[in-house]
Amino acid sequence: MIVGEQKPIAEIIKSIQPYRKILILGCGTCVKTCFAGGEDEVAVLASALRLSFKKDHQEIEIDELTVERQCENEFIQEAAESIGNNDAVLSLACGAGVQAIAKRFATSPVLPGINTSFIGIQENPGLFTEECSGCGNCELATFGGICPITRCSKKLLNGPCGGSRNGKCEVAPDTDCAWQLIIDRLKILGQLDNIRSYIPPKDWRPSTSGGPRKLVREDHII
Repeated sequence: MIVGEQKPIAEIIKSIQPYRKILILGCGTCVKTCFAGGEDEVAVLASALRLSFKKDHQEIEIDELTVERQCENEFIQEAAESIGNNDAVLSLACGAGVQAIAKRFATSPVLPGINTSFIGIQENPGLFTEECSGCGNCELATFGGICPITRCSKKLLNGPCGGSRNGKCEVAPDTDCAWQLIIDRLKILGQLDNIRSYIPPKDWRPSTSGGPRKLVREDHII
């Protein structure tokens, strides 16, 4: 899932200052799971903003709405009336959701309320870790389901650097050495031969180095 965290309240207040009617638009999938942009976060942020503006003797009207996903048109449509009734949208979605709303409603200012952090998983309650860089050419089968591009601080593809100690990374001592994890995993699977041959340098062309990416599924195009 996409992991993000809400922007500091002072930054949000500064961004909405020019507007008197604001829609706080939540997203009910990824950012809800990481406690950044679901219904609860929309309600808490709305209350905080109302109190702040009242304290400063400024008027503001705040609407609250959460849709299932801000990155899909069928859900975006549910917000159309509310967006039209307000001066601006404060989106609590990831960067993709913010841009999807802005593209659909060209005359409405759309402001980000979240900093998009990474693609990751929920390791434990309240702990989210980065697992994928979206590099466009997945080699997880080679590395036992552990990504060295994302999880090795040096993005090494041909074994550990030699600087780790007790299974921890020398760059970030509180982080597990990705290559220790990879080797341990491949031993368990009986696939250690996967890394005995040279792995060529990463081809970054399928990643963002080639500009904005798109995926076309002709079998789903109407």
